[in-house]
Amino acid sequence: MPSQAQPMSTTATPCWSRAELVFSATRTYANPLCDQQLDADLVSPSGRRLSVPGFWDGEITWRVRFLPDEVGSWSWRTRTTDGDTGLNGRDGTLLVGPAQGDSRFAVHGAVRLSADGTHLEHADGTPFLWLADTAWCGPVKASDADWQHYLEVRSAQRFTTVQWVPTTWAMVGEDDAGRQPYHGSERIAIDPAWFQPLDRKVAAMGAAGLLSVPVMLWALRGGENDPANASWRRNPGALMNEDDCVRLARYQLARWGGDHVLWILNGDGDYAHCPGRWPRIGQALFNGVHHAPVAVHPCGMNWPHEQFYDQSWFSLAGYQSGHGDDAGTWRWLLQGSPATAWRGQPARPVINLEPPYENHVAYQSRQPHTPFSVRRATWWSLFVAPTAGVTYGGQGVWGWDAGGAEPAAHPGTGIAGPWREALHLPAAEQLRHLVRHLERLPWWRLKPCPELLTEQPGEREITHTHLAAISDDGRAAAVYLPAGGTVALRSGLLTTTSATWCDPRDGSTKPAGSGVRFTAPDAQDWLLVLV
Repeated sequence: MPSQAQPMSTTATPCWSRAELVFSATRTYANPLCDQQLDADLVSPSGRRLSVPGFWDGEITWRVRFLPDEVGSWSWRTRTTDGDTGLNGRDGTLLVGPAQGDSRFAVHGAVRLSADGTHLEHADGTPFLWLADTAWCGPVKASDADWQHYLEVRSAQRFTTVQWVPTTWAMVGEDDAGRQPYHGSERIAIDPAWFQPLDRKVAAMGAAGLLSVPVMLWALRGGENDPANASWRRNPGALMNEDDCVRLARYQLARWGGDHVLWILNGDGDYAHCPGRWPRIGQALFNGVHHAPVAVHPCGMNWPHEQFYDQSWFSLAGYQSGHGDDAGTWRWLLQGSPATAWRGQPARPVINLEPPYENHVAYQSRQPHTPFSVRRATWWSLFVAPTAGVTYGGQGVWGWDAGGAEPAAHPGTGIAGPWREALHLPAAEQLRHLVRHLERLPWWRLKPCPELLTEQPGEREITHTHLAAISDDGRAAAVYLPAGGTVALRSGLLTTTSATWCDPRDGSTKPAGSGVRFTAPDAQDWLLVLV
């Protein structure tokens, strides 16, 4: 008879929710992360075969988690590297029932790459608009109650995604209990007590309908040998050898692979300096195992994606326009790789994972980024490549700050407000209007169309650049104007019959009339929607 990891329950695991198998090893390991590897081979009710990694959770406890996408009886069998009879060769079945709840994931299923490769969608084909917040430090620093408050506010503001960092990095050296996630610089050792509270934060994101996007390995280099910059030594993606990078990332893959996630493999790095390193890490980590989509997050104004185009695990081309505010910054976003590379690369969503943060001091002017400068960069980012989504950041939230000081390890970025107050910064509140305006369009079909415009104010002043996007069938289009003015359209490209001015600041709308020339209501920023 099949051996069981745990008593079988008559209650089925709901589809699209975390399924878990728990095992007890016959012995303890000096370094479980390095000395043992647990995997489970699954067979779905329809006969699909999947392999998922397992993980050590303290003492002799090991777990396997996965996200079931079919209702019915799943069979499973485990395998290990050393033949531990408590872990190896265990087999059984797990019953999966219908999805429960009304979150976007319970209703529509997990997030995946769309068939045309230009955006993300749910398992049932419903387009998924990436509207992310950079709560980098939030899950590690927040109490459960504070994290729930954060999720409630961001859900009400129509966010769909949370980017965060699960391990130590320049901002976080240890948690409130003084724990660190790992020890050692070679053959690292994991402390499960660091990760266990994060399980609740990840599950809470899914329950709130927010996609969890952990950065597995923060990869920024700099100051590693300078005692004054000791905090930078915590960036594991920059300092660990490749084997330990894979071990640490695999632990996260196993721990949260049963939740609604999208992985960022590496955060804030310049990947051109080490060609081949990250493709090798990605292959060792993801090839041969079932996993959610994967992105990379390079440092500011950097486009390293050519080395990833042939990688089967690479799902999303993330970039960072950064916190500058000079003409060169805007030209890179509007005329550089974000605007051009998508036309020649294999189809992948192109998403600005870090535009300028609201209230963050800009690099050139040394003035805080205003709601307008954030809003402008946000709308430009949506239309500079096929529309897939964009990320927001707010000074005070991303560092989970108490207020009254600059964020840790980030001198010169400006005083951060308390995170609870910063949740309601003006541009963050205005994102609900962004969603409302995009919902007037089949946004997932929009692609940049500079030829739709017969006049381009950006040729005279880069900050006045109009961006136009149009659907393939010409039945829907949008134009963003950062400083009012007149939109002059080329006839023959559109088959639309209705034009509307949409206010990005308060969500209101005004009829725009008809024809091929439309003048904005005033000199502020506007969105012209044509359907």
